[in-house]
Amino acid sequence: MQLLNLTETVKFMSIRRITMALSIILILASFASFFTRGLNWGLDFTGGSLIEVAFEQTADLKKIRQVMDDNGFGDATVQNFGSSRDVLIRLAPRGEAGEDGKKVDAKMIGNTIMTALQSMDSSATMRRIEFVGPSVGDELREQGGLAMLTALICILIYVALRFEWRFALGSVSALAHDVIITLGLFSALGIEFDLTVLAAILAVIGYSLNDTIVVSDRIRENFRKIRQGEPEDIINISLTQTLNRTMVTSITTVLVLLALLIVGGELIKGFATALLFGVVIGTYSSIYVASSIALSLGISKEDLMPTEVEKEGADQENMMP
Repeated sequence: MQLLNLTETVKFMSIRRITMALSIILILASFASFFTRGLNWGLDFTGGSLIEVAFEQTADLKKIRQVMDDNGFGDATVQNFGSSRDVLIRLAPRGEAGEDGKKVDAKMIGNTIMTALQSMDSSATMRRIEFVGPSVGDELREQGGLAMLTALICILIYVALRFEWRFALGSVSALAHDVIITLGLFSALGIEFDLTVLAAILAVIGYSLNDTIVVSDRIRENFRKIRQGEPEDIINISLTQTLNRTMVTSITTVLVLLALLIVGGELIKGFATALLFGVVIGTYSSIYVASSIALSLGISKEDLMPTEVEKEGADQENMMP
């Protein structure tokens, strides 16, 4: 499938300083958001109770918050979930008990809340209730961070062995760039970060890596094939050659993710948002971050030429009269 008919080389690297400055600004803005706003951790990571309630008519969130406050649940987060008649109520952890105690505690909280809501509106019905202990949430948060860190380290080792250390640093920098900016988006917009979003972040790492490997492979191939030309020119040629493939892959993926985001419902909204933004920023980083870093580190034709292996017995042949 040919998306673009490119007859001339696109000079991607001519604006690499501008794009690197943009990336640095976005990364700094993401860190600023982390320190000032933090992430809106979901129930999976914070622990607590989650109750989904359905009403026959449009739910009055202001009135529901007042009822929650009157019944000793002033810290509850109340928001619509999917439609104006569905409400999601999140509560911080209450009490520390064993496994059985947790189940009883969650059931008691649910009954108390439903009694209060039904006194306000008799049509209120509970759809589901979930409970996660605080120790489980802390463990999931720690393991999730370790999962992303381990993925980046393994990728660094893999790319360094397959290509060259400059490409390895460029690839891992691009992946870290994608993760940081995607997390910064979630922090800035206050979107809930749960296990499905963590899975999406790990999927973004895989997607971005695949795109970066394709680009790096073409750059290495052209460094060996093209006898004349500056490294910047060869990288521009390589990026132009892979542009059709990159755009076709990105656009088809974005179309699927847009469908998930629009009609997938609230449960999958965070997952689709993370992947959608991650695909866009991952495509950008494959072109401008990974390649720009490799070029800035001084990648050259000599670095990518295959090592000549001396044949066995060559010395004896040369010594023969």
